[in-house]
Amino acid sequence: MSHDQPSVVSTTATRSHHGAILASLELSTSRWLVTSLLPGTEKLSRHTLRAGDADQLLGLFARLRGKAERRLGGPVEIITIQEAGLDGFWLHRLLERAGIRSHVVDAASIPVPRRGRRAKSDKLDGESLWRTLAAWLRGEPRVCSMVRPPSPEQEDQRRLGREYDTLTRERTRQSNRIRGLLAAQGIRGYNPLLRNRRAALAKLTTGDGRPLGAQLVRELMRALDRIELLMAQLAQIKAERRQLLKGAAADPVAAQLSTLKGIGPSSATTLALEAFFRSFDNRRQLAAFAGLAATPWRSGKVEHEQGISKAGNKRIRRTMIEIAWLWLRHQCRSALSQWFFTRCAEGTHGKRNRCVFIVALARKLIVAIWRFVSFGEIPEGAMLKA
Repeated sequence: MSHDQPSVVSTTATRSHHGAILASLELSTSRWLVTSLLPGTEKLSRHTLRAGDADQLLGLFARLRGKAERRLGGPVEIITIQEAGLDGFWLHRLLERAGIRSHVVDAASIPVPRRGRRAKSDKLDGESLWRTLAAWLRGEPRVCSMVRPPSPEQEDQRRLGREYDTLTRERTRQSNRIRGLLAAQGIRGYNPLLRNRRAALAKLTTGDGRPLGAQLVRELMRALDRIELLMAQLAQIKAERRQLLKGAAADPVAAQLSTLKGIGPSSATTLALEAFFRSFDNRRQLAAFAGLAATPWRSGKVEHEQGISKAGNKRIRRTMIEIAWLWLRHQCRSALSQWFFTRCAEGTHGKRNRCVFIVALARKLIVAIWRFVSFGEIPEGAMLKA
């Protein structure tokens, strides 16, 4: 049997979408599993392809389309579904250009059995994806959450902020490594991020009064070389980020956000590139996208809040928490800040409750910022920069 010959499944499936081929794509680094159902048939078929072989996938769909069109005597549409993951959105764009209607689903939104030990395999996942697509096409919007893929230009612009986060974490890792090496010699208080880092390193002695070993000094110097390279790259990214706020290539959303007090260049570009590159129908969609939606637990007499979902974009959520703290300082007379101060003044609230209220403020604040960006509504009592 050839590599892409279908294997027929004995499980009877529901009838497919009228006049269309429904197919689910289970993607991995080693192979792709295509689970499909042709119009007029009752059994799912599976095809195994080499991972990354888009030509083989398009050839398979062409054969399936031709077979279905000969059977029905008319044109047949192909509708696919795949999980958002390692492969990104390139395959989705390729299928769309080939005239195939493609859907990308959030894998965490697909219902799964709640048994203590549930079976899992590519075969079962492919069938689950197929049934999710069939339910979505039947008009069940809550069966899953479909992803809105960004355009290639929007996806490329987001690399700016994400690379900055990656380089910042790497700089912190190298800095902590240097501090750890010196701590093993009884040395405290050395900061490798200061400008005099090399001169200060030459003056260091161990806790028992000895000079640093020659091999250790060479290792520390190489670590400082890496830190200086990271700092130079971070400075370059900051310069590119400033171009998004001013000049002919400025991003209009980032430039508008930077006019609000309490929102700096970093926060403005992060929100513009990660959140407001797309439109939202309502505030609930926005809160869910940022992972700031509430997760109540209500069953009978039991009723309590579990906190925010944290299921959205973590960069947006982290940025909004930072903006919320800065908002209290720079926009203390705004209605949102007064709401926070009033809630914290009611009764005795410890440090944890202040953190709970700051998350609630971040959720209210991102809705106010969304209205400011979308409709030009300045948050009540907020001030703009001169």
